[in-house]
Amino acid sequence: MSLLDGPLSPLVAEVQSGAASAVALTREALDRAEARNPAINAVCGINPAALDEAKSVEVRIKAGEALPLAGVPVLIKDNIWVKGLRIAQGSNLFADHIAPEDAEAVTRLRKAGAVVIGIATCTEFACKGAGSSQLHGITRNPIDTALTPGGSSCGSVAAVAAGIVPMALGTDAGGSTRRPPAHTGLCGMKPTQDLIPYGPGFDEPVWGISVICPVARRMEDIALAMSVLGGLSPAKTPTQAIAISADFGTGQPLDPDVAANFDAVVTTLKATGIKITDADIHWPGDIRGHDIQPLQYAGLADLYGTEWKARPEIFDPPLGDQIAKGLALSGVEVAAAHQVSHKMRDTLCAALDRHGFIATPTTPCAAWPAAQNAPTKIGGKPAAARDHAAFTPQINHAGVPALSIPCGKDSRGRPLGLQLIAQAGADAALIALGQSLEPILQKVA
Repeated sequence: MSLLDGPLSPLVAEVQSGAASAVALTREALDRAEARNPAINAVCGINPAALDEAKSVEVRIKAGEALPLAGVPVLIKDNIWVKGLRIAQGSNLFADHIAPEDAEAVTRLRKAGAVVIGIATCTEFACKGAGSSQLHGITRNPIDTALTPGGSSCGSVAAVAAGIVPMALGTDAGGSTRRPPAHTGLCGMKPTQDLIPYGPGFDEPVWGISVICPVARRMEDIALAMSVLGGLSPAKTPTQAIAISADFGTGQPLDPDVAANFDAVVTTLKATGIKITDADIHWPGDIRGHDIQPLQYAGLADLYGTEWKARPEIFDPPLGDQIAKGLALSGVEVAAAHQVSHKMRDTLCAALDRHGFIATPTTPCAAWPAAQNAPTKIGGKPAAARDHAAFTPQINHAGVPALSIPCGKDSRGRPLGLQLIAQAGADAALIALGQSLEPILQKVA
């Protein structure tokens, strides 16, 4: 088995010791991208200096540097700046944009010895939950190329799931590096807000909710990535008491297979001695998940409304629709959405103060056809555009950490994920919990 297919730690150890070559691993990742990307459309740009970066890593090791990510090939989502490369936010509007500097997260990866081999696709402005855009086309799920990997971090997860790279960076403003990993059998970590610096980079439609996140195949790789990106030290496995909620208190229906899987997860956890309680989440009666969407619509309208009015044809139609909605909003409607955001934060933080850890399905449904922007039905009922994301944006508005780990498959073989949520600042404890549960969840049918 290639080092690219195993955990990161052995790869790093081999490169650090000189037993493996960062250049050879980079070349292998580039070869995999060339061979595997046509089927999934996950990589939208190759770093022409990748092999030179790998050579530099080897020089640094010979000079005595200890590099925690020595020789790890990575891809970076197309809305995170990488100096000298085209970073377009999946948008024709930025098709010629060359990043003037690295985002701090990219700087930290490179300082740790990781090698950026290229850029991974994302939806336009990272504001759509399926893996397609006018600029990049359709990104497909390696588990089944007829399906979407989800969005907006579609290319990052598809590339890792396809084995092109062992780790990638995504972003998450409403679940974009939790839901797509759930759809592709991967691990995705959304850290506490501002634990990882977000810029320098593009302006955000909604400030204060988006984070940069690692995607990998294993929790131990997420832990290693977060030690570099967020400066986290390993935490002892916390007391294993978890509060559960199948619908996160939202009333969102689940597909039958998702509901059955969550029941199986709970049964399996109980059988190992983990204390399970029902999550007590008192969402105010006027809070619904889609009521925060005006913030995104208004933010997009502020940033891109002028360009959309002048050249609507260059925008992905669903993004054009969001901009149009934003232009039509009143100040009162935007203020109301801000109130919903604050209530979400207060409600979830209070629930986490009571419980410590809360577990939900990452998504109420499995992946859907790649050409669709969203599933048409969930739980046998007509689905609104964001119902597939019913359990994730609340975490962003609360600023707390969460992760998704694989927990089995549905009856059609589509991967499913378990979302674990913790209090702000408890990222290391959350990772430790995820690592302890990972082998247990592998037993769930």
